[in-house]
Amino acid sequence: MKKALFIVLLLASITVNVIKAQSPFDFVQLSISARSAALGGAFTSIINDQTTVFFNPGALSTVEKSSVSATFMRHVLDISSGQAVYTLPFDKQSSERFAISAMYTTYGSFDRTDEFGTILGTFSANNVALMGSYSNELDSTLSYGCNAKLLYATLDDLSSSAIALDAGLLYRIPATRTNVGFSILNIGTQLSTFTDITDELPVDIRLGINHRLRGLPLLLNFSLHHLADDADAFFDRIGNFSIGGEFILSKVLDMRLGYDNYVRDATSIQGQRRFSGFSAGVGVRTEYVNIDYGVSALGTAGSIHRLTLHASL
Repeated sequence: MKKALFIVLLLASITVNVIKAQSPFDFVQLSISARSAALGGAFTSIINDQTTVFFNPGALSTVEKSSVSATFMRHVLDISSGQAVYTLPFDKQSSERFAISAMYTTYGSFDRTDEFGTILGTFSANNVALMGSYSNELDSTLSYGCNAKLLYATLDDLSSSAIALDAGLLYRIPATRTNVGFSILNIGTQLSTFTDITDELPVDIRLGINHRLRGLPLLLNFSLHHLADDADAFFDRIGNFSIGGEFILSKVLDMRLGYDNYVRDATSIQGQRRFSGFSAGVGVRTEYVNIDYGVSALGTAGSIHRLTLHASL
């Protein structure tokens, strides 16, 4: 427990004076799986899912099988994004886990014009990130993990790069079917810039809890996120929350519903909110392959569709 307390204090100390700012590396926040999107992003305390590594690397040690997964996302307009995660083979007698991941976002093509509006050609903008992950257990209930990332963004003939670290903890309470997760994401520095202006990385602090109900096939998830953002009051940060429920309908089929209050506040106009912030999805499980689909509503702007494929190795 002394080790656990030390790690908690270390993670908490890093959060001091962290300021959220717009960044060319915000694309890393799009790299979520179909399952996590369907649950509204309430994914910090999920276990036995390798895509949790993007939310809390401490949960990687709970993955039971070596596997590979790939997520494809169709955003509004012609923006598309995706991710791939590979959990390296491991000794089942050990709690150590390693994984490698890749993320990308492409924003399509843009017309290049002169000052008179004459089209001179086209250019594009793209983002790529590579990530290595490690996780292990301190004891049978507490695990920790970290990610190391290399981020790269391009805009026409300009480019920018950065390095970042994530750290996370996961505390499991098997007797009550409850898990608690805490993570700090994207702590790092920019290596090169588009211009002479240095951009802040999209630092995120997350705290989540989930609970599997007794006598009902429902997993409830709650998460606080974007806790590093600038806010005028404490309760403004508390408003950045997500909730999600996963219903186990059968041995092969799950249904998911979620809500992200941060997305609803950030992407919708009062009176035109519609279903902004709400999400839904399904999951199909087989012996070797799982298929997840998730859709997230952005109000009048449209919806984001994600498809994730998992294959056990």
